[in-house]
Amino acid sequence: MTIVVLDGYAANPGDLSWDGLRELGELTVYERTAPDEVLERAKGAQAITTNKVLITAELMDQLPELRYIGVLATGYNVVDIPAARKRGIVVTNIPAYSTMSVAQLVMAHLLNITNRVALHSQAVTEGKWQTCKDFTFTLSPQIELDDKIFGIVGLGNTGTAAARIAQSLGMRVLAYSSKNAETLAALGIDKADAYEQLFRESDVLSLHCPLTEETHHLVNAERLSWMKPTAILINTGRGPLIDEKALADALNQGRIMGAGVDVLQDEPPRNGSPLIGARNCFITPHIAWATQAARSRLMKIAVENVKAFMAGKPQNVV
Repeated sequence: MTIVVLDGYAANPGDLSWDGLRELGELTVYERTAPDEVLERAKGAQAITTNKVLITAELMDQLPELRYIGVLATGYNVVDIPAARKRGIVVTNIPAYSTMSVAQLVMAHLLNITNRVALHSQAVTEGKWQTCKDFTFTLSPQIELDDKIFGIVGLGNTGTAAARIAQSLGMRVLAYSSKNAETLAALGIDKADAYEQLFRESDVLSLHCPLTEETHHLVNAERLSWMKPTAILINTGRGPLIDEKALADALNQGRIMGAGVDVLQDEPPRNGSPLIGARNCFITPHIAWATQAARSRLMKIAVENVKAFMAGKPQNVV
């Protein structure tokens, strides 16, 4: 089988191996592929993988030999799924490979905002502790999380992992989820009956839901107005879950205390973002998924997906 990896650099910048896929057929790996290069590079391939390269219906029409598309991520909005189904092309994704890595970054953002470790470490490096009149000084409020409410939208694998870590810090967890109250209670989680309850009661609100028409701009000006002025918003899900201008306004006006985001509306934000430079807004460049452990799992599952397809028993089909 002829296999083409269209944009492999993000998943494997050189510290992992493509040998697993290479053993399954004739493999060509491209680090990155521009839109005007996709057709030429995918031509003749029976299987292609993509992370962020768009695979449209028009492209599929020009690739008559294509039988399989492997998305090297959990989200698969880069592929026109109805068009693939219509043409009998199997599309798979990589579920649950980065659960603990993403949950870990949720907490990294939260602890950064509540303790500002880097800020204080830099101050010591600059000599500010050495010249202090007291044995201690703080440059930001030091916030204890014990008994605070950790709100979650979406209680899948990552949301549940984040909930467990929050509970270990002594936080109470409140979730807006399709799961019933009894199921949540067994996990020590309270169920929010509506978004308004979740936004009003949460001291920390973490987004873990998929991006759909219903969740686009889930965080908007009205819902931000429900939040406590001491509240913290964390987003490691999808950038468009947040109306960036509304959040920037809320931060700059002190209507919520802080935000930690790993995703933006446009990535990379070549034309900027209202959140860049907003008060108490801390942005990381979509790195939650990118630990070597998570990427190793991704690569392993990608190989297993192709093997299963070749055996006539495709798995992780979307």
